[in-house]
Amino acid sequence: MRKILAFAGSTSSISINKKLAIFAAENLKNTAFDSIDLRDFEMSMYSTDEEKKGFPEQAKRFTALLEKYDGFILSLAEHNGSYTAAFKNIFDWSSRIEANVFRDKPVLLMSTSPGAMGGRFVLEAGIQKFSRMGAKKINSFSLPNFEEHFKEGRLMDITLLKLLSEQITEFEKEVNA
Repeated sequence: MRKILAFAGSTSSISINKKLAIFAAENLKNTAFDSIDLRDFEMSMYSTDEEKKGFPEQAKRFTALLEKYDGFILSLAEHNGSYTAAFKNIFDWSSRIEANVFRDKPVLLMSTSPGAMGGRFVLEAGIQKFSRMGAKKINSFSLPNFEEHFKEGRLMDITLLKLLSEQITEFEKEVNA
């Protein structure tokens, strides 16, 4: 059975994006999953000066982890219209270790926020960037107004659930192709 990795681009202990990523992974039909927390990969901020000192062990561990999976479910938190500093940092380090970060594998890219935009700015940035970082096929989904639509561990809005289910199905087809 194929296996994917699910995680959020956030280090918040109460990350709504992690809740969304796990929910999506739990709705896979024929694919196993593991999940990780970016808080387990603390490292110095990337710079050329830091790189000259060598790659941090946590960056090497994260990058090696990506090799083991057949696809990725990633829900990006949005800070001021962009990636969180922690997410950007881990991907800066990872891209220096292996430029093809996503290893030509499918990605279900999502975002959510408490507001009506649902993290759309970071989602759009991810779609543009990740296709050049080895994401073979990107399916995407944005969930607006998280607290209104996501309760008791699930997506309550039928229309949004249908949209997400369609993206999960397409992603899973790519993973298992």
